[in-house]
Amino acid sequence: MSTVTGTTNTVTAAVNTNAAATVANNTLANNFTTFLQLLTTQLKNQNPLDPLDTNQFTQQLVQFASVEQQLKSNTQLETLVSLQKATQATQALGYVGQTVAIDGQTSKLTSATGAGWSFNSPKPASATINIINSAGATVFTGAYSLDSGIQNFVWDGRNNSGVKQPDGDYKLAITAKDATGLSVAVSTEIQGVVDSVDMSKSPPVLTVNNSEYALDKIKRVVRSASLL
Repeated sequence: MSTVTGTTNTVTAAVNTNAAATVANNTLANNFTTFLQLLTTQLKNQNPLDPLDTNQFTQQLVQFASVEQQLKSNTQLETLVSLQKATQATQALGYVGQTVAIDGQTSKLTSATGAGWSFNSPKPASATINIINSAGATVFTGAYSLDSGIQNFVWDGRNNSGVKQPDGDYKLAITAKDATGLSVAVSTEIQGVVDSVDMSKSPPVLTVNNSEYALDKIKRVVRSASLL
């Protein structure tokens, strides 16, 4: 089941931040009002022959203005951060239920969908693909031709004898060579369905194949996969 968690914590944090900003602004306003009252009283009762130093009052006014501006800047920054978090949360929610590609070699085999990977080859090559189970045993080996660019691969869960393997985590290892026999470095990505998103973390974390990934780890959304 797809799930979303952490929304309550996010709202609570936002409320607490706004409350703290309100208290700070109210305190500054009260202090400034008190300062003006004291200034007015002193000006009314000053000695005409020995007037008060206006430079001191001017400096204090400048300090109050500086603090007020800083509080406004902090509030604006907090608003921008809140908007960014909301954007990230919206983006994360859009991934729930989608099949995505992430850097990695280990994919989860299920009897319903098989296990999926993606390759990115810089040039056409001949490749040998080995699929290894969690115990370290190679359960499938196959030879394939790779095109340049990104291509998808789905293993149906059967070994070379056609025996169905149990559901679980399987690692894919690939070695490739070009037409001249030189080795070709092929990057591997895993595919999986985003089962849930935890928005109590910043940035939100997606759960794919029972593992957690940040949004920046998602390479792309995959519509469908096919055998090479």
